[in-house]
Amino acid sequence: MSSKPVLWLRCEKKEFERRAALTPTTSKKLIEAGFDIIVEKDEQRIFDDSEYEAVGCKLVENNTWPTAPTDVPIIGLKELPVSTDPLPHTHIQFAHCFKKQGGWSEVLARFYKGKGTLYDLEFLNDDSGRRVAAFGFHAGFAGAAAGALDLAARKQGKELGLLTPYPNETAMVEAVKAALGGTGKGVKALVIGALGRCGRGAVDLFRKIGLNEDDIVKWDMAETAKGGPFPEILDVDIFVNCIYLSSKIPNFITRETAIAAGKERRLRVVVDVSCDTTNPFNPIPIYNINTTFDKPTVAVDVGPENPTLDVISIDHLPTLLPREASEQFSQDLLPSLLTFPTRSSERVWVDAEKLFKEKLAEAVEAEA
Repeated sequence: MSSKPVLWLRCEKKEFERRAALTPTTSKKLIEAGFDIIVEKDEQRIFDDSEYEAVGCKLVENNTWPTAPTDVPIIGLKELPVSTDPLPHTHIQFAHCFKKQGGWSEVLARFYKGKGTLYDLEFLNDDSGRRVAAFGFHAGFAGAAAGALDLAARKQGKELGLLTPYPNETAMVEAVKAALGGTGKGVKALVIGALGRCGRGAVDLFRKIGLNEDDIVKWDMAETAKGGPFPEILDVDIFVNCIYLSSKIPNFITRETAIAAGKERRLRVVVDVSCDTTNPFNPIPIYNINTTFDKPTVAVDVGPENPTLDVISIDHLPTLLPREASEQFSQDLLPSLLTFPTRSSERVWVDAEKLFKEKLAEAVEAEA
């Protein structure tokens, strides 16, 4: 291998995932800083292979990273396909296994067997403990859009069908307004976690599709401090959950409260952007599956005599805006990536590796 630092951008194997951890823009900046960037060809990615090639990346065949030299770090976004194969490489990605999500210890066992290392993108924090890069804003923005599209479909007596990525934000906003008959005016929404990146994204979408400011109810820690369930959630059309869950909190809404509201209930759609589906602390215990772009909603059983109630729990919503979401995330990640070659002494990477080793020890214990 060359003495230059290398990063290998792998393809994404998650269905419908079109985002990329490195974009042609950020790849170019890394190359200018002395990196070699290897990119797997990928039809699914929003960026064309030629866009990477044009800035000096080296293209390789799709999904060939397992054969890469083990000292080449592999960067991707979403989790790897389920397997028991050992992982000998260093991986930078979202692995969704540090909060004891379903299957968490099996994922970490692969690193243990292969002696590889995982730097989880969710846990790269700056000096103040804030994530260096997050898709929050676009997750909230896209989640609110999906919720509005479902409300529009239900008003026409239909179920929401396949969701497909939009070329840009403007196209998404126009599509949602059109579905609602030209404007979102009259729709009422509640966003919990409204002060965070995700919540700000949801609020922004609701403003752009025409909701009255008074009809966008913005809650954060102060408003939820009294503890749920909250009857206010039942009095809006769309509830978007954007909180970052770290411990057990009282439920926001339950099936019982939804059923008890009877025919008077206004709430039709819950968008769980946080998607803590398999997390034992999930404060929205009215569903237990992740939904997907081809089947975006799951109906809550609230009884045949009551109005419908849908949950949207897609765990990669920002891929509905793949280009913008990738650019923003990758730009935010770039300063940390530039320091990756000296990761043994860079706090952001040192902390992430320490956390990985702690979780690895827990997994080894769990897997015995």
